[in-house]
Amino acid sequence: MKIALLQLNPTIGDLAGNKGLIARAIRRAPDFDLAVTSELALLGYPPCDLLLNEEFVERSWQALDELAEELADLPPVLVGQAEPNTSAGERPLFNSAALIRDGKVTETFQKSMLSGCDLFHEDRYFQPGKEARLLQIEGQSLGILIGELLLGSSDNERQDRPDPIAELRAKGADAIVNLSASPFTAGKQLLREARLSDLAKKHCLPILSVNQVGGNDDLIFDGRSCFFDAAGRLIARGRGFEEDIIVADLDEPKEIIAADDFTFEAEIWRALVLGTRDYVHKCGFSSVLLGLSGGIDSSLVAAIAVQALGPNNVLGVLLPSPYTRQSSIDDALALAANLGIKTISILLTDIMGSFELELAEHFAGRPKDITEENIQARIRATLLMALSNKYGSILLATGNRSELSVGYCTIYGDMAGGLAVISDLPKTMVYRIAEWLNSTASKPVIPPSIIKKPPSAELRPGQTDQDSLPPYPLLDEILKRYIDEHQSRADLLRAGLDEVTVDRVISLVKNAEFKRVQAALGLKVIDKSFGEGWRMPVACRIGQEKAGHG
Repeated sequence: MKIALLQLNPTIGDLAGNKGLIARAIRRAPDFDLAVTSELALLGYPPCDLLLNEEFVERSWQALDELAEELADLPPVLVGQAEPNTSAGERPLFNSAALIRDGKVTETFQKSMLSGCDLFHEDRYFQPGKEARLLQIEGQSLGILIGELLLGSSDNERQDRPDPIAELRAKGADAIVNLSASPFTAGKQLLREARLSDLAKKHCLPILSVNQVGGNDDLIFDGRSCFFDAAGRLIARGRGFEEDIIVADLDEPKEIIAADDFTFEAEIWRALVLGTRDYVHKCGFSSVLLGLSGGIDSSLVAAIAVQALGPNNVLGVLLPSPYTRQSSIDDALALAANLGIKTISILLTDIMGSFELELAEHFAGRPKDITEENIQARIRATLLMALSNKYGSILLATGNRSELSVGYCTIYGDMAGGLAVISDLPKTMVYRIAEWLNSTASKPVIPPSIIKKPPSAELRPGQTDQDSLPPYPLLDEILKRYIDEHQSRADLLRAGLDEVTVDRVISLVKNAEFKRVQAALGLKVIDKSFGEGWRMPVACRIGQEKAGHG
C-alpha cells in the first residue's frame, strides 16, 4: 500500500486557497492508495479563535465537500479539518481528519488526546474524541492519530489516557498514520525523529507522520515529514522548510531521505528566512524596509530579508545623527552593496534640533539623560513608519532577544515595526549566525568590521552597549538560566554568577515586561520565546526585591 504524505504550506483562514493547494498536490502526487494532509490543513494551522466563528467552520465544510467532488476520480484523501460537536454543553468542535472518497466525506477520525501546550489552547476549542480509530483501506488497518505521537506522559495523565498507539495496536492496526502540525524550534527535528523511532520500535508498527511547513504569524513549521518502519528505521523524510510530497510504500519500503542540514546556525537561518517570507506574503505585502545602522542586528535582518524576498524588495534606510560614526555609515553602505539593496539616507540633525528647541522650556533645569536618547530613537521610528506607509512596505524591527529581555530598547522607537525578525535570538547567537553566514559565502556577506566592532546604539557620544549592560556572553548565560531553564536567584548564585549582576538582570527582566507585551510579533525559533509561551504579569512586585527567590 502506498501512502502520499502531503507536506504543504497552508494559509490560515484561506479556505479556497488551501483547498486548491491540497487539490494541486494530490493531482501531481505519484501513484498512491491514500493521501494524507497535515493537521487542520484545510483551515490553516493554528486557526485560533477563527474556530469560534460558526460561519467560518460552516464554510470550511462547504470547501471540503467541493474538494471531495473535485477529487472524486482519485484515491481517498484524509484531510485535517475541524468537525462540529453536536453534543450539548461540550466544547464546540473536534480536531478531526475527514476521509473523502468517491466524491464525498465518508467518515471522520477525531483527536482523542489534546495537547497541553500553551501555544495552541486546544482545550478552548476542542472536545477530545472518545477513542482512536482504525481506517480500513486496501486490506490494511491504519491507526489514525492527529498530532498525538509527540505528546508526553503528562498529557496522557492529564486526560487519564493510555498510550494511543497501544490502543490502536490492540485493535489490530497494521500501521500508524499521524496528521501533525509541529512547530519548529532549533534542534527539535532530531528529537522528534528519535521519539518516532522509539515508538515504532516499541510497538513494532510502521509510523507515518506528515507535518505542515511554512510560517504562520510567529510560528514556523519545518516539514520534514517522516516514515519509520516497524523496526524504528527511518525510511523516508521530506525536505526541510519546503513543500514536499513523500510517497511511503508499506509493502516495499524504499529509502527516500531528503538531504538536510541540522547544524544549529543553518536551521535558524532557514527558519527565519521562511518565517519572514511567509509573514510578509501572507499579510499581503511584497516588500520590506528597515533602518540600517551599520550594526550587527540590522545587518543580519537585512541579509535574512534579501534571502526571503530578493534584493529588489528590500530597502535600507540610513538615519545618521550627530552621534553616528562615519565608520557606521560606511559599514551600512558596504553591507547594502554586498546584498544588492537600495538605500536612502535622512539626516537627523535638524529634526533633533527642532525637538530640542520645542522642549527646551519644559526641560529647563533638568540634566540630559535617557530622555534625549529615546527621542532620537522615536524620531527614527516616525520616519521609518512614514516610509512604510507611503511605500506600502512592512517595517522590520531589528532588536534581538537579549535587548528585549532587559528592556535595552525604546518603546515606540527601535521596537517599532510589523515583524521583529530576530527577537528570539540572543545577541551571542546573532554573532554566531552572522559568522556562519559569512563562512558559507565566497566572500563575506556582512562586512567583518561590523562583526568585530563593539555593539553600540550610538545615541550619545562614545556609547557602547556595555556601558549599560553586562558583557553579552555573561548576560545571555544569566538570561538562558533564568528565563529558559526557570532557575531561581539562588540557583544562579550557586552556579557562581556574580550576585550584583544577577540581581540587576532579574530586576531588568521584570521591569521590561511592559515593553515586551507591546513589542512587534517575533518569529519563534527557540523553546522559550516571549509571546504565547511566556505569560507574566506586568504590574507585580517580584524581581524588585531579593527575598523570596529561593
